[in-house]
Amino acid sequence: MSEDPRPAVPTVAYEVSDRVARIVLNRPDRGNGITPELLRQLAECVEQADLDPSVHVLLLSGAGSGFCGGYDLVDSAEGMAARDTAPVAAAGSPIDPAVIAANHDPSSPWDPMTDFAMMSRNVKVFMKLFECDKPVVCKIHGFCVAGGTDMALCSDLVVAAADAKIGYPPARVWGSPTTALWAHRIGPQRAKRLLFTGDSISGTTAAEWGLAIEAPSAAQLDERTDRLVERIARMPLNQLMMMKLLVNQTIEAQGLRGAQILGTVFDGITRHTAEGYEFQELAAREGFREAVRQRDEPFGDFGLSGETV
Repeated sequence: MSEDPRPAVPTVAYEVSDRVARIVLNRPDRGNGITPELLRQLAECVEQADLDPSVHVLLLSGAGSGFCGGYDLVDSAEGMAARDTAPVAAAGSPIDPAVIAANHDPSSPWDPMTDFAMMSRNVKVFMKLFECDKPVVCKIHGFCVAGGTDMALCSDLVVAAADAKIGYPPARVWGSPTTALWAHRIGPQRAKRLLFTGDSISGTTAAEWGLAIEAPSAAQLDERTDRLVERIARMPLNQLMMMKLLVNQTIEAQGLRGAQILGTVFDGITRHTAEGYEFQELAAREGFREAVRQRDEPFGDFGLSGETV
């Protein structure tokens, strides 16, 4: 019998109580960095909660010092290791990791659809939060940056600690927001303000801009979030499902699917620009953290998310 490759400690923790499914990103030593295994487990947890008639609302949060620092790219950026670039089985048929690694060799022809096929599978996992029949509340503390924002933006409601940092630094190089929800959540002008600079905002500003429904102090974050999900959980499940479907139709009618295709294609392109190759070469030569430092140092905000971006 082959050995189970899944980690002994789940990368996504799951429990249900009082009509609430609590889903916790559980890689605190890596800033809850996104990996194929984390995405696989996240998809399974959302599906489990969606099928459980005792669950009325999902609460997504992160263990450790922050919610999520984005994709765990240290190994893949430093050596384009196939292990961290393989797509998620839960979101579709896997792509040969060797094909993905070869596709990021600047001396070889680049197939943009290989990148698209990989990242679109990740988008399908993030969108499970959006498409889940039941409301999803995302609780943000510490940091929520880069790919971590995909999970937050695909949730229905965000509660962020006042001192949390939220943003998409890879807009500076090597990334494009694949779920393409920034403009839907905060409007085109504010979305451009963040994506034209890669800057982050505080939880307080996120609430002022409409990204978060509330921004309590860090000390009150758990209490305020629990109070919200408890109120949602009191609602009849059929009413919650109808209300979510109704509101989501507005977002989808605004062209979300087309924007996600474009954002996902652009994400692949960012890794194959002259600047993208320079970033990759620097990461391979001096380490991913140093590459991020040199990218972010002119903006004065390096260190926001540690070794994940």
